[in-house]
Amino acid sequence: MPATRKKSGHHAQPAHHSRSVSVAFQGELGAFSHVAVGQLLGRQAAVVPLPRFDDVFRALSKSRVDAAVIPIENTLHGSVHENYDHLLDFEPQIVGETHVRVSHSLIACAGVRSKDIRRVFSHPVALNQCLDFFTRNPHLERVPFYDTAGSVKMIIEQGLRDAAGIASSAAAEIYGAHVLKRAIEDDPRNFTRFFLLARPGDGLGPVGEARGWKTSIAFTTRNVPGALFRALSAFALRDLSLTKIESRPLRGKPWEYLFYLDFLGKADDPVCRRALAHLAEFTDLLRVLGSYPKARS
Repeated sequence: MPATRKKSGHHAQPAHHSRSVSVAFQGELGAFSHVAVGQLLGRQAAVVPLPRFDDVFRALSKSRVDAAVIPIENTLHGSVHENYDHLLDFEPQIVGETHVRVSHSLIACAGVRSKDIRRVFSHPVALNQCLDFFTRNPHLERVPFYDTAGSVKMIIEQGLRDAAGIASSAAAEIYGAHVLKRAIEDDPRNFTRFFLLARPGDGLGPVGEARGWKTSIAFTTRNVPGALFRALSAFALRDLSLTKIESRPLRGKPWEYLFYLDFLGKADDPVCRRALAHLAEFTDLLRVLGSYPKARS
């Protein structure tokens, strides 16, 4: 029998929090994940920055924090596969999502001018999202760093006068730095989707009212012709809209795949419940990762 998890997403409305919620994210204060925390939980959230994604998931699973916020996909660079793997390994509940517009700023110590800059630090993904800027400024050396906001923090702490970081403008405000140039990214249609995670049954959710629901699942099918077609028919026959489907190699089974799928609807709604029961007939493994309020476009 397939292992089906149907605890996720059963609260009727997103929660409103009367106390400060502790929430972990990867990176330093001012990272885009920090921005996502504010969008999901408001400014009252007590943030806990951690160095690695697995640290974030572990802190949540061991009840060191109430919630976690993690990036799951970017409109230019695709899915964050490490975090999809962690969703299965740690088994948190997805209880919310948000989209953050990724706008990169060139940030330096106060008093430093653009002509003083020789090195630019940032996360490799951020550096690659600003290639046009570096083409226009070939004298600047690109230096990979572990975090966007972390690069600004390091420059300020070390008082570097020949260096800048690429990060959110929020990082400049937090660390008392100076924005030399805003919006240096190549593509303004750069968004990252973030998940709000909680432990199953905690009843935590994002602030605000739900405007429609979305459900995320993971499943495997038998390796036979037409298996995926039959699996997806469970949604097509009930007019349920799919918003994402992606395959990932199945660990320990070469050339077999695990599918991640998002659809519009709530797992415990009757139509969705029937679709999941139908899907279970064609799967070896089925997990409902969470039902959550759909992010505003």
